[in-house]
Amino acid sequence: MSIFSSILEKLGLQKPAAPAPGAKPMATAPAPTAKPTAGTAAMIPGAVSGGAPVAGTSGAYTPGAGMAAPQPTPMAMVDVVSKLDNLATGSPGMDWKASIVDMLKLLGMDSSLSARKELATELGCPADLMGGDYAKMNVWLHETVLKKIAENGGNIPASLLK
Repeated sequence: MSIFSSILEKLGLQKPAAPAPGAKPMATAPAPTAKPTAGTAAMIPGAVSGGAPVAGTSGAYTPGAGMAAPQPTPMAMVDVVSKLDNLATGSPGMDWKASIVDMLKLLGMDSSLSARKELATELGCPADLMGGDYAKMNVWLHETVLKKIAENGGNIPASLLK
């Protein structure tokens, strides 16, 4: 699991699992494999006992016909500010709104330089910020993490999204 995915998980922001590469979406109903029997003819539009079409219908069975396609549910907003503020109440001096190190510590995650470098690499930090002046990397990382949390359904105030 990536570091950023762990951040989202700890904040209660779960993205739906992506389908495995090459996976096919599941059909809404299985296609019939045999000619309908008298007991099933009434369930298939356009079919009668013996398989003859009913006048005014195509006679073809279409899986899912007449069924509305499932609509994606909107992502629920998670109150990240309250969660992090509540965690910070038990940790005086922690300012998650200004420090990526404090944010990671509040979430119970590794805040070491190597962990922050790994997170910065994962999020696409420019190479010129990954060098000797790690304060610049930390500022970029903090802003980017907040932005990505907001993109994933977290309520980050506009004042923190520069």
